Amino acid sequence: MLSTRRALAAVVSVATLLAASACGSADEDPGATKVEVFTWWAEGGEKAGLDALVSRFTTDCAGQRFEDGVVAGGAGINAKEVLNARIEQNDPPDTYQVHAGAELADYIAAGRVQDLSAEYDSWGLRQALPQGLIDDLTVDGKIYSVPANIHRANVVWANSQVLAGAGILRTPRTLDAFLKDLAKLRKAGIESPLALGRDWTQLMVLESVLISDLGPKRFAGLFAGTTNWRGKAVTTALNHYAQLLSYSNPDRDSLDWPEAERLLIDGQAGYQVMGDWEAADLEANNFRAYEAFPFPGNDGVFQWLADSFVLPTGAGNAEGTRCWLKTVASADGQREFNLRKGSIPARTDVTGAGFSAYQVEAMKDWKSDTPVPSCAHGSACPQDWQNAMNAVLGGFSTSAEKNITQLQNALAATADQYAKG
Repeated sequence: MLSTRRALAAVVSVATLLAASACGSADEDPGATKVEVFTWWAEGGEKAGLDALVSRFTTDCAGQRFEDGVVAGGAGINAKEVLNARIEQNDPPDTYQVHAGAELADYIAAGRVQDLSAEYDSWGLRQALPQGLIDDLTVDGKIYSVPANIHRANVVWANSQVLAGAGILRTPRTLDAFLKDLAKLRKAGIESPLALGRDWTQLMVLESVLISDLGPKRFAGLFAGTTNWRGKAVTTALNHYAQLLSYSNPDRDSLDWPEAERLLIDGQAGYQVMGDWEAADLEANNFRAYEAFPFPGNDGVFQWLADSFVLPTGAGNAEGTRCWLKTVASADGQREFNLRKGSIPARTDVTGAGFSAYQVEAMKDWKSDTPVPSCAHGSACPQDWQNAMNAVLGGFSTSAEKNITQLQNALAATADQYAKG
């Protein structure tokens, strides 16, 4: 995938136009049985996408009534705290949003969510979803969540004007070429060529580097217990990561990703590594002089994350929840949701009609590229492992000596504690 800002610009316009026609709330049937749907989709394209799903659910699920359980703020952090408290009190909502993949591991181990393998068979999802995604969602032969969408994590965003000013006119295809371009930017007077934020945004960069140096299979093996974190290829990747960090802004540990993005917009940086939700944010900031491309060395690899829904153990309305999940899983539901949110359907049988140029290109890549999960976004590792890695990388970021051996040993220790196998 090689997407320019012209291809990406259409995301916002499509979402804006369609949001106007989205159903803000379902027509309530006082005799219907409520289905409480717990999410953090409170505004923007996410809310428009949710409204579209609600409209489809109301049509498809007669006798069921959507009840909004949204908890806003914190990019899901606030919602997860409320959700965990409710689950501990044995008061789960009928269904809730969660990142698909390993983020569910603790819930599965505790018996908090139900097996949906039979639904995958009856709804044809094993044929509609890529086999790599099915494999990542399967735990001991069972599947516990239904993905509503797919986002891509391993994307680099570039300020075209800053690059041109430094004489950089080609997209770097390798890590070495990327590092040379960062050096050119610094020589041209850009003190912090790579815009970077704290914790999970640093983990995103590390993951992209690991994919480049290990390849997709060995990268995925880092979180499945089949690739050695103490191996030479990881050492090489960590040295590359340290080089990239040296080109980033010194205040990175105090910034969230939109604040780091501001450096890119203001011309104080040339690049930022971030998921494809950045397109809408750049457009919302009226910044259009940007380009986007896969992280150098990641061509042919689609690092995915997905919003998904589950059937909790003890859900008050299991029948209504199954109908909601079927709506989320359906081709029509995924089309209507993703048209508005700016992500792409997890299903590969949804046509590109009506989607933006970027989404069409991403849908094509999703069908053909090798999918790999992301620890930074819960698809490759559980939350505790992600938190531990964030802490390790934060310590490395603030350390004066940047000791690679200590970094590798610390990351390996987290794997020893959390990896499967």
